[in-house]
Formats: sequence, structure tokens, C-alpha cells
Amino acid sequence: MDISGKIIQFLQVQSGQGKNGTWKKQEFILETGDNYPKKVCIAVWGDKIDMGSFKTGDLVDVSFDVESREYNGRWYTDVKAWKMAPKGGGGNSSAPVPGNNSNFNTMPGTFEASSGGDDDLPF
Repeated sequence: MDISGKIIQFLQVQSGQGKNGTWKKQEFILETGDNYPKKVCIAVWGDKIDMGSFKTGDLVDVSFDVESREYNGRWYTDVKAWKMAPKGGGGNSSAPVPGNNSNFNTMPGTFEASSGGDDDLPF
């Protein structure tokens, strides 16, 4: 699944020791840009994504999986990101991503072609 939005907050990095070794989790809050914006808490486990290259206010595209598990009769649901990229495109001049970080200066052209297709989604 995919979602786009603006990072509005980073939560504390959590880490611990589990039966499979040490684990690390970074959660952040993403706000969608819909008519009725929604806030979604998304978790990044381990070092799959370099979260240091993103900051509050960045517009991003996130690919994620939703997973639920049962513990002591209660169900818990996680939204786990597995890919994250700055949202590119030439149509949104208020987007803070291009130029805010030197890592993004070469990326907008990479994503510009795909961002034009976002408006033509079949659903």
C-alpha cells in the first residue's frame, strides 16, 4: 500500500532486546493532504530506511504494510513502512522538500515523471 503526505512529527526512537536480538523502531506521524486530512502513525523497523534524511515538514511518499496481531485477547495493528521517498513534482511550489537538503537536489527529476501520473489513478 502507498500513502502520501507531510511529516508532522517524529516520535522517540525505541529499542530493546528480543528473542531474535536487538531491535529498533522509529515512528513518525504523517498527515495526508486530502479534503479531510488524516494523521497516520507509521513505524520504521531496523535500518530499512535512513530516517536522518527526512525532517518535519517534508512531503513524502511511503510504501507500507498493515499487520495486526493478538496478545492476551486484544488486537494490535501496526503500519510498517518499507520504502520512503521525497515527494517530487513541479506542480507544488510550496513543497519544502526540494532544496531543503542537498540529498534531494538530484531527486525531484527522478520522481517528477511519476508524480504526474498520481492524478490519473484508476481508483
